[in-house]
Amino acid sequence: MFLWGTATAAYQIEGAVAEDGRGVSIWDTFSHEPGRTRDGHTGDTACDHYHRWREDVALMRDLGVNAYRFSISWPRVLPEGAGAVNAAGLGFYDRLVDALLEAGVQPVPTLFHWDLPQALQDRGGWFDRDVTGRFADYAALVAGRLADRVPLWITLNEPFVHMAYGHAMGLHAPGQALLVDALPVAHHQLLAHGLAVGALRAAGARQVAITNNCTPVWPASDSPEDLAAADAYDTLHNRLFNDPVLLGAYPDLSAYVPALDAVRDGDLEIISAPLDALGINYYNPTRIAAPDADGLPFSDAGVTGYPTTAFGWPVVPDGLRELLTGLKARYGEALPPIHITENGCSQPDVPGPDGTVDDQDRIAYLEGHIAAVRAAAEQGVDVRGYFAWSLLDNFEWAEGYHQRFGLVHVDFATGRRTPKASYAWFRDFLAKERG
Repeated sequence: MFLWGTATAAYQIEGAVAEDGRGVSIWDTFSHEPGRTRDGHTGDTACDHYHRWREDVALMRDLGVNAYRFSISWPRVLPEGAGAVNAAGLGFYDRLVDALLEAGVQPVPTLFHWDLPQALQDRGGWFDRDVTGRFADYAALVAGRLADRVPLWITLNEPFVHMAYGHAMGLHAPGQALLVDALPVAHHQLLAHGLAVGALRAAGARQVAITNNCTPVWPASDSPEDLAAADAYDTLHNRLFNDPVLLGAYPDLSAYVPALDAVRDGDLEIISAPLDALGINYYNPTRIAAPDADGLPFSDAGVTGYPTTAFGWPVVPDGLRELLTGLKARYGEALPPIHITENGCSQPDVPGPDGTVDDQDRIAYLEGHIAAVRAAAEQGVDVRGYFAWSLLDNFEWAEGYHQRFGLVHVDFATGRRTPKASYAWFRDFLAKERG
């Protein structure tokens, strides 16, 4: 069965950050630090999904999706990151899973979507090797409660983005700007993934995946300098998080560090545990030129000549086909079946006089990217799912509430949900898919 779904993340939609025993996450801390997020926005309330989840499940039922990718808040389940379990937090996800199944929607949980418990960050976060075992324990705990009803599990979401934005550039929580010194975060996330794969399977999980954000990398010119820079960026963004998982080896990182000292004997065998699927998040290609003065071996030259989203991201549907066929060419038989676990766009989405949102640009975006998935499948790529980002307008990380990605408009003052034109389009598309 092909999975047609929508996707969300816990900190972006749940709110209720201080209710029912939930612990503090690094995003709670980061968003409350002055200057970290646009206009000082936080996820304290977000979409209030923690209280309005029944309404959101009904929206998915009426939309006609057969799957829902969401994330589980580690600090809601384990307020200190380890130790005492918060029964109320685990119970919330237990009820959500049951309601989704009753609505005919397969739950697809992600265990880590960037909201590390602050208690673990205080002990070193992803620089502390011990966090990898704590993540495996957390995975076993959650799967022990839910694996009887959840077929497909995702360990990590976009470890590249969490490393780069959170630890190299300081744009996301925990706000560290360490450039290449952030590379141990990559290894410890991947090791945590590998340990969690074993823990999940031992707890009864039937299928396990990781989700990587990937991008086609376009050199700005055919000059040797630009080609070398593009190769360096492809190594950091794409291969650093795919090669160890799929091939059991890191790519050449000599452009960044003489050696990745965090790696110990046996780590790569753990990281490369066989997977049942690979999640791919795609938003746009990246155009790369020779380095400037910022200390990195490349620079972002920007993609021009295409329409852009409200975020300023270029809209290149065929980039998704290029990415998928490129992954198949690079990894061959080592590439597991793929699910597009995020794909979507931010648009201005101003409600009209009647309160509706006629988001035709989002409809065109979805239509073009779904066509690109089908083109990749026709070229031999095994794609088994597509999840539109996102079900709801939500807290868009450092951008706060200024970027709207949802199929459903959210009035953040009242929490009111209003399906957009794209919701109706996707509903009609899915009805045709079902025949």
